[in-house]
Amino acid sequence: MTNTNTLDFSDIAPYDDSMFKEKMAQLVKEPGFLHAVGYTMPKEALPALIDELLKIDNKHDFQHQVMFPFLEMLAKSTTSGISLGGVKNYNPALSYTMITNHRDIVLDASFLNLSLLRKSLPTTEIAIGNNLLIYDWITDLVRLNKSFIVKRKTGLREGLEAAKKLSAYIHYCILEKHQSIWIAQREGRAKDSSDHTQESLVKMLAIAGDGPFMEKLKEINLMPVALSYEYDPNDYLKAREFLLKHRNPDFKKSQRDDLFSMETGLLQFKGRVHCQLTPRINVKLDQIGDFKDTNTAARMVCRLIDQAIHRSYEIFSINYIAFDLLNGGNRFARKYTEEERKNFEDYLEEQIAKITDVPDITPEEHDYLREMMLVMYANPLKNKLKTLLGDPID
Repeated sequence: MTNTNTLDFSDIAPYDDSMFKEKMAQLVKEPGFLHAVGYTMPKEALPALIDELLKIDNKHDFQHQVMFPFLEMLAKSTTSGISLGGVKNYNPALSYTMITNHRDIVLDASFLNLSLLRKSLPTTEIAIGNNLLIYDWITDLVRLNKSFIVKRKTGLREGLEAAKKLSAYIHYCILEKHQSIWIAQREGRAKDSSDHTQESLVKMLAIAGDGPFMEKLKEINLMPVALSYEYDPNDYLKAREFLLKHRNPDFKKSQRDDLFSMETGLLQFKGRVHCQLTPRINVKLDQIGDFKDTNTAARMVCRLIDQAIHRSYEIFSINYIAFDLLNGGNRFARKYTEEERKNFEDYLEEQIAKITDVPDITPEEHDYLREMMLVMYANPLKNKLKTLLGDPID
């Protein structure tokens, strides 16, 4: 077992409360931070917010006094409501590794934590990739808000050491800090909304711990959580990326693209949002048993996580509509009205019209953009059908 008492987590862990006031005093002087806050509140309200932030001296109060009301405001202005299901699967005496599908860069963990706060349940620590920490002030902000850092884009040796430390930190959180954590099931969002867990993630989680592979995973109480958004504000940006890669397979997003995606996901309309907690998978890990081959073991665990998430999706009318439009039928016509179908088709055209920076889009490429957006909205239903019914339709 990795001895977490000998490891220094200070470069990846959330800031200790003893550092809170010092880091916050630096943060509120950062022009970038002040500019970002200006997107979400009137300029004249900023001095009062800074005064409030400077009075806080710990992460718990920061979350409850500042982030909780901010997220409630964001939920009210950009969603039709956020709901939480499966609370019966949450045992307050345990700490969990909540592993979710990945839809929004910023809000997946935030909306889950908001849902937990509403039920007076402890929030999770949040795993966040250092590729998103573009500025030092963003790093400070997230570490003041109970986030820990996942180091990416490292060399092979550095990457292995980073994975060992990250795994040890997660086990330390669960077993010694008694603190639940949130982590996405894969690096980066599933652009086509077909959610599948990365084997490398499961292997990382099982580096630290005691005993065989499955025992190490049981230590950290893996709880799959399904996150369902009615609308994805980034749908047209993802379709744009598909088109640009279709034109040029070597296309890579810019840092500006990532920032705009974060801003769009944060501030634009998402419709209804649902978080569904599912039972921790420890019993099923026992049923699988151990494999000498860790690749096979990790693949089996990924399948368990995927099945739990897929069967727990909240399916909205637009998912049924997208499925029927994509497959050229009316299989789910009873699930929506003709008006809803027309409204969704109009919505697709409105979103595609937002792609103004890609020159000379042909009619065929317009159809391709529409098809990729239909795929995004149909895939949650498609995966749910496959999991529940073994549905053969592709």
